[in-house]
Amino acid sequence: MTICTVGIIGAGQMGSGIAHVMLQAGYKVVLLDIAETKLNTSVATVRSLINRHAAKTNLSQSEQQQIFAKLSTTMSIVEIGSCDLVIEAASENEAVKSKIFDDLAPHTEAHTIVTSNTSSLSITRLAGHTAHPERFMGLHFMKPVSAMRLVELIHGIATSSETFKTVSELVKRIGKTPVVAADYPAFIVNRILIPMINEAIYTLHEGVGSIAGIDQAMRLGANHPMGPLELADYIGLDACLAIMTTLHKGLADSKYRPCPLLVKYVEAGWLGRKVRKGFYDYSVPIARPTR
Repeated sequence: MTICTVGIIGAGQMGSGIAHVMLQAGYKVVLLDIAETKLNTSVATVRSLINRHAAKTNLSQSEQQQIFAKLSTTMSIVEIGSCDLVIEAASENEAVKSKIFDDLAPHTEAHTIVTSNTSSLSITRLAGHTAHPERFMGLHFMKPVSAMRLVELIHGIATSSETFKTVSELVKRIGKTPVVAADYPAFIVNRILIPMINEAIYTLHEGVGSIAGIDQAMRLGANHPMGPLELADYIGLDACLAIMTTLHKGLADSKYRPCPLLVKYVEAGWLGRKVRKGFYDYSVPIARPTR
């Protein structure tokens, strides 16, 4: 099957990033969100990403405009159903995602492939909310989408080989490297990464080290480009908690219990960079620890 038009549900950071890489690869993109303000912000973000890419690759103004002209927006899920490929990139909340797929199901064309950018939820379970589970799979991009080369591909129990092959070829065409992951909670990257972040939060919670000390220790001692608490702020503490909760529930192992301090930060609304406060305070010129 040939993919020409890609529909993206969710105009947040992930949706905007996915839209950008699809446009750069020559696809037409339809971006959906229920909030017009988010769509406007996303369009501005995509334009900025295209301009930044153009500066690195010497694209002309005309070529930039040709790329950007392939982007359209909508607030109607009906318009998404006619796309060749749909990528759901809404928040990491199973109830939200399930409702999206329930609403989308009556409007998908016979050939449409539907995917989820979920970072932890069961692909097989989400597929149960679609019209054709055989044309559904996980397509998990990493953040920031434009810079990260990996995309995890996840089979649902009903995913057809044709669907999987079509999506895998698309991932290669947009310049990413596909890695196959089994349909287990959090797949590969987040199965390893988020528990490490959770353990760093326990280390803070138990007073083993300070925020700055923990991050510096991992940058210098493990050669990580970003400390785990700084990375948690970048990912979003609500997303970290959602993934840890999925792991804890799905694998029934106490080692995946979310740290109480992570829960408290989320309850306080300290979600990280997106709200300018998490383990660090980003409202000042140089971010400083909040504890």
